[in-house]
Amino acid sequence: MTDPIIHLSTGQNTTIHESGQIHVTIQSTSAPSALDASCFMVNERGQVPSDDYFVFYNQNVDPHHSVVLQHAEDLKSSFVLDTRKLRQAPVEKCVFTATIDSGGTFADVQKCQAIVRAGSQQITYEITQATSETALIFIEIYKHGDGFKVRAIGRGFFGGLQPLAESFGVEIESQSEAKSEIAASTESKVPTAEPMKRPSPAKKKKPKPLKLTKIDLLKRKVTLSLEKKKVDPLQARVAVVFDASGSMFNLYRKGIVQEAFERILAIAAAFDDNGELDVWFFADDFMRAPSVTAEDYKDYIVRTYVLGRKGFGNNEPKVMEDVIRKYTEEEPNANIPTYIIFFSDGGVDKERKITQLITESSHKNLFWQFVGLGRSYYGVLEKLDDMPGRFIDNANFFALDDFSKISDEELYDRLLNEFPGWIKEARAKGILT
Repeated sequence: MTDPIIHLSTGQNTTIHESGQIHVTIQSTSAPSALDASCFMVNERGQVPSDDYFVFYNQNVDPHHSVVLQHAEDLKSSFVLDTRKLRQAPVEKCVFTATIDSGGTFADVQKCQAIVRAGSQQITYEITQATSETALIFIEIYKHGDGFKVRAIGRGFFGGLQPLAESFGVEIESQSEAKSEIAASTESKVPTAEPMKRPSPAKKKKPKPLKLTKIDLLKRKVTLSLEKKKVDPLQARVAVVFDASGSMFNLYRKGIVQEAFERILAIAAAFDDNGELDVWFFADDFMRAPSVTAEDYKDYIVRTYVLGRKGFGNNEPKVMEDVIRKYTEEEPNANIPTYIIFFSDGGVDKERKITQLITESSHKNLFWQFVGLGRSYYGVLEKLDDMPGRFIDNANFFALDDFSKISDEELYDRLLNEFPGWIKEARAKGILT
């Protein structure tokens, strides 16, 4: 026989029935963007013993395997608590939270709930009075005698993940910090000082901070875009090619190219086996830049490319030939696709040669995703869907009026619109073995 559902109000608590497992679900029926659910496993001071006790999409289990994030979807995330292991863990309570960092607030979230199940028991807490918060603590499950209890919290934070996590002792690098550092380095090229660290408690060694960066947060959104399209996780080599012609200089100086680089690096972090992104710049000539990972993303553009270094015009075929040479001659690998994201602000005039290169590479494991960054003439790039003579449709194009205003979710949805389908067809036709 199923027990009646227990509905908690803010501040109320109740005993959880003895059970080997406790299931916790954080969910809503609608939201302006994905809810990122987390569990902070804290001690009697309300602090995580170390960053290993922060369970979230990028670290889905604690060291004792007592709390596991089993599923993480846009509007629903599920955790499983092993009560036997949790009793042995050096924590007093598990605090379940969610953030909404990509537009909107919890005032825009409908039917926002935490549901606790233990055997036949179900306990529900619905948050009904959220306003403009972007992070919420839903419930806490805490040790009580030989068992566990749950308390409804309903506490909100402004500013998303950073203030929430720091309240539990987890240090997070915010996107605003990253952007301000980029802007400062673009103006002065003077290295930014390391942020001041909190003093360590007396006679206790502070654990190394989990520096969850902007790239980690963006990587999650790449994964959500694939899940929304019902696409399994992908493995691919990822490259980005940046137009560095004279008409692009303003976008470099404003930090827009750095922003584009970071958002693409998150795709490499999600797809590549070592999270590495290969980078090219082109104008009249091209530059094959050092490959980069999420550990070294800050100020990459200003550190790597000097404006005007390769001229001021547009020569797409020259850099395209080098990209093809790298992946088909220098580092061939027929087992894994290569995803090339090519940024241009227009002025494309070498249409015959570009057409030839795309057509010839249609037999290779290369997919070209062209992105327009202005309102200029894109020529052949706007005709890719009708380009004849290819073995397989291996290219896509879309233009953006203002790259900095498109949301991460929309950008990744558009970037990943055709690439998964190309992989499927390339496997069917023997391009990918």
